Amino acid sequence: MNVQDPTPFPGQNDKVAFDRHELGAIMGLYGRMVAAGEWRDYGMSFLRDVAVFAVFRRTAEHPLYRIEKRPKLRGKQGMYAVIGMEGQVLKRGSDLRTVLRIFDRQLIRAVE
Repeated sequence: MNVQDPTPFPGQNDKVAFDRHELGAIMGLYGRMVAAGEWRDYGMSFLRDVAVFAVFRRTAEHPLYRIEKRPKLRGKQGMYAVIGMEGQVLKRGSDLRTVLRIFDRQLIRAVE
């Protein structure tokens, strides 16, 4: 029996992605920020070296924040990062939930 690889070019689909638990944490935060009126839209990109969850206030603009996963930085600064609109790293670490806590202040301010 001849079993063929379903991908025409083996190794081409090696992309970084968020797993179910990571997406659950990110989407939980996203839902709270949408309910507070801070965020309106999101986009996701899965590339060879990085997975990105971008947050927008409006659809046709640059992202307010990017939540990135870079597994190659796991042993160095941590593989998760929150990047601001100007490209500055706001928080970096090895635990996604800890990194996402940077938005707690913004969420508290939006509710007041």
